Amino acid sequence: MMKKVWIVLLVCTAWCGLQAQETGVYQVPPKEIADMLLAKPTPAVRVDSKGNWMLLSERNSYPGVEELGQPELKVAGLRLNPNNFAPSRQSFVNSFLLKDVKTGKESMIYGLPSGLQAGNISWSPSETKVAFTNTLGNRVDLYVIDLAAQMAKKINRSPLNATLGSPYIWIDDQTILYKAATQSATMAPQKPILPKGPTIQENMGKAAPSVTYQDMIKSPHDEAVFEFYGTAQLILHKNGMETNLGSPAIISGFSLSPDKNYLLLRTIRKPFSYLVPAGGFPSTVAITDLSGKVMKVLAELPSAEATPSGYDNTQNVPRGFDWRDDEKATVTWAEPLDSGIMKKNVPHHDAIYALSAPFSGSPRLLFKTALRYTGTTWGDSTVALVREVIRSKQVSRVSRFNSQTGALELLYERNLTDAYGNPGEPVLKRNALGRPAIQLTDNGTQILMNNTVGSSPRGDLPFLSKFDLTTKKNNIIWRCQEGVFEMVEQVLDADKLVLLTRRESQKEVPNYWVKNLVLRMADVQLTQFSNPYPQLEGVIKEKISYKRADGVDLTGDLYLPKNYDKSKDGPLPMLLWAYPREFNSAADAAQVRGSRDKFTMLNWGSPVFFVTQGFAVLDNAEMPIVATSADKKPNDDFVAQLKLNAEAAINKLADMGVGDRNRVGVGGHSYGAFMTANLLAHTNYFKAGIARSGAYNRTLTPFGFQNEERTYWQAPQLYYEMSPFSYANQIKTPILLVHGDADDNTGTYPINSERLFAAIKGHGGTVRFVYLPYEAHGYRGRENVLHLLWEENEWLRKYVKEAKK
Repeated sequence: MMKKVWIVLLVCTAWCGLQAQETGVYQVPPKEIADMLLAKPTPAVRVDSKGNWMLLSERNSYPGVEELGQPELKVAGLRLNPNNFAPSRQSFVNSFLLKDVKTGKESMIYGLPSGLQAGNISWSPSETKVAFTNTLGNRVDLYVIDLAAQMAKKINRSPLNATLGSPYIWIDDQTILYKAATQSATMAPQKPILPKGPTIQENMGKAAPSVTYQDMIKSPHDEAVFEFYGTAQLILHKNGMETNLGSPAIISGFSLSPDKNYLLLRTIRKPFSYLVPAGGFPSTVAITDLSGKVMKVLAELPSAEATPSGYDNTQNVPRGFDWRDDEKATVTWAEPLDSGIMKKNVPHHDAIYALSAPFSGSPRLLFKTALRYTGTTWGDSTVALVREVIRSKQVSRVSRFNSQTGALELLYERNLTDAYGNPGEPVLKRNALGRPAIQLTDNGTQILMNNTVGSSPRGDLPFLSKFDLTTKKNNIIWRCQEGVFEMVEQVLDADKLVLLTRRESQKEVPNYWVKNLVLRMADVQLTQFSNPYPQLEGVIKEKISYKRADGVDLTGDLYLPKNYDKSKDGPLPMLLWAYPREFNSAADAAQVRGSRDKFTMLNWGSPVFFVTQGFAVLDNAEMPIVATSADKKPNDDFVAQLKLNAEAAINKLADMGVGDRNRVGVGGHSYGAFMTANLLAHTNYFKAGIARSGAYNRTLTPFGFQNEERTYWQAPQLYYEMSPFSYANQIKTPILLVHGDADDNTGTYPINSERLFAAIKGHGGTVRFVYLPYEAHGYRGRENVLHLLWEENEWLRKYVKEAKK
């Protein structure tokens, strides 16, 4: 009898929820929106460097909310499945298909586990095999696919530990090194009902400014949990035989020397921090041989808690340990020459050192950098590309390092925000050691460069070029033509310039092609993916340009409904969707970004769905925040420039005759939500707003946010004026607040939306707050994202589309 009553109650609750949505029952958007959201995505493509094999993989983009709701540990900045020593909330590959590039023949792969949940996919050194992990409810296994045999086989005996970083690396085609769990998950520490005592933190006068990280260690029990799940044993698997390498440890990273004789190993040690995530815990960096013997301890690094605030500042300790790709066994790292404080007036801010096998001598100085060192791409003994940056000034620099002479020669310098001036990234090829190295051409005088964006005044037009090391000029040898968007995915043959490209257009879904620039043969199409969104056929898309009142040029991607005729249908309700960006240069802010020729790919966060509901949608509406003088920072005029950007966009669509300036909605995610709330607090331009997973009270991020490096105590008025929470009493325009109740992003704690909702409600504003269960900063649960689109559609329909003029 009780069972029958319970069933009746469930049915009644669901039925009543359809009448009053406040009960929290899931809803679904209009069919055309739901069908587009749940459309099967085109497969992901991987091609080996020789162009012999193509591995196609498919994944389920939106798991059920029940899957998201499975048990989860939140500790040390990690989110873990407590049952299998692996991260929770992963997106897995659910099927593989193998294709012979030369013949076009497709083959099934046999031996794959049922209910495949694959990740961590990588080619073997000879690219004749592919390894991947398969995640089960209670363990993670390691599989290897033999491409010639089209057969997959599980190779591990012990369950893998995938808690921290990559769980395995290839040694050679017969040998893999993987991290194994040392105990069963059932042995995890249980939280006692009666703790041993209170949790106590203290600071003894040492500055420890920190970003507002989420999911930190909070108690001695959390410490024990992290140690349990982080501890792993390295196991060497060779031809079916397994050998333990070294002793169990909390291994945060490991990499193989180019000659395959040594490991660069980073292990975490106590005390664990309550302020920073696991990557900032005290650690030991050492070199071992493949028996586990320690050859050299390179550094004993302290906790990152004491890292000084400011994006160009760093701890006064060695950092950036890595193998040099053009030598057999040489490790490199950087050390600050300014005690980690960029504002110090010194000729060089970093020094880069090297130590070679057998690692018994003293490290040698390679070079010093005038800016903050960020990394090196190695070529040969005469060419390596050294990268430096000053993020606060938005300046980057690339220099050539010649190991034979020790010279560091500047090749180019540009603003980080100067998209037009980006020459691209060097094309890499496997060198004699099997490592990725710079592709040199023309007897070593030029570097082959690939720019997969290719920003230009005509929009994004990707290109392939040769950078002349003597003249320091970048000479384009191939560029995408207007009408399509085509970029080079891989250079298959640098001498013959045989390229693997990805080509798309407004009407053509991205597909893969082989292009030969030397022989100029007809391009060969490798894939025939079809349009997953027939509902958007006929929708009009164009890249529009306009100018804001102070003269800064802006652009956006305008979508208009199929069969729309402004002379007959009149102006449409508008939806502006944007994300602010900071610029020190007005010229950079005015550059055209994006391409009108790209195929529109949809995900849960896209505003383009609403073009099917009769809206003129301006996606990627530029919202630059520009420093107005040399002595000012971009955010000094944040709100005023938001208003200029929004006004210009509205005026443009109204002047075109496609947008009704009296029916405008605005929305954004994260920093875009922050923008939305500010616009509603300070303007009357809009009928409604949608703000997803934003931060609305900047005092909750007191040591900086986004690209603002000043602290709250240095600029309290700025923090107050940029916070829409400060002006919640002025938000009278209807605003839809959405937040995942498990948001994991730095700064966007769910309390932001909770408190803004309470503040607006307390002042009589029109506001709706949707709390999505189990969702992090990006939303994934199928029922949740369907409901999200229903909420957004209903909000826009009620307050924008059907608004009184």
